[in-house]
Amino acid sequence: MHRNLRLFALTTIALGAAGSNAQTPPPAIEGPVYVATYVEVLPTAIKDGSALLKQYRDATRKDAGNQRAEVVQEANRPTRFVVMTIWGDQKAFDAHGKAAHTAQFRDKLKAVHAAPYDERVGSGMAVAAKDSLKGGSVVVVTHVDVPPPSKDTVIPMLQQLAEASRKDAGNQRFEVQQQASRPNHFTVVEAWADKKAYNGHVLASHTRQFRDKLGPMSGALYDERLFKPVD
Repeated sequence: MHRNLRLFALTTIALGAAGSNAQTPPPAIEGPVYVATYVEVLPTAIKDGSALLKQYRDATRKDAGNQRAEVVQEANRPTRFVVMTIWGDQKAFDAHGKAAHTAQFRDKLKAVHAAPYDERVGSGMAVAAKDSLKGGSVVVVTHVDVPPPSKDTVIPMLQQLAEASRKDAGNQRFEVQQQASRPNHFTVVEAWADKKAYNGHVLASHTRQFRDKLGPMSGALYDERLFKPVD
């Protein structure tokens, strides 16, 4: 009897601890907050989805603390979009999440999405200018994922890649964002003047060296996607 009571107590404590961990919020970010939100709409809702995302982008730009709000559409799969924002601090980002227009956007998106949106919140690990995208830019968004033990190895590699790539002909933006909840995950955002400039970057020695070194460490496929700005 006493053994059963002891087992019950230990099980209750374990379940309580697991529940507590599941509800732990992601760590607050010091300084600007970078967000990449992946959205996929139904093939029959590309026009409506694009219009909804533009409406959300325009409203977001008016929020206090917003430093950038952009929408890009995947070049070869027009059902896929990414919303890219920067916030002055955690407080501004949190206030945006509670704004009426944000709630309305998320509610309306349910009618046209092909899957729930995926929001990646992080800090600007290797960033430079916050200039707006140009209409004809080739935008590249890449998710880099390494096992936790490789995190400290890949961070200087990404920083070096960013510094070298900004010097490539036709580069308009090259930044690396580090995810807050999973610091071994990174979002790389690039903008190039045209496809020729992007191709030149792919052929560059620093790009090839980075990918060669990353390969053995990578925890997932090198997920690189090409986009175009949504006006």
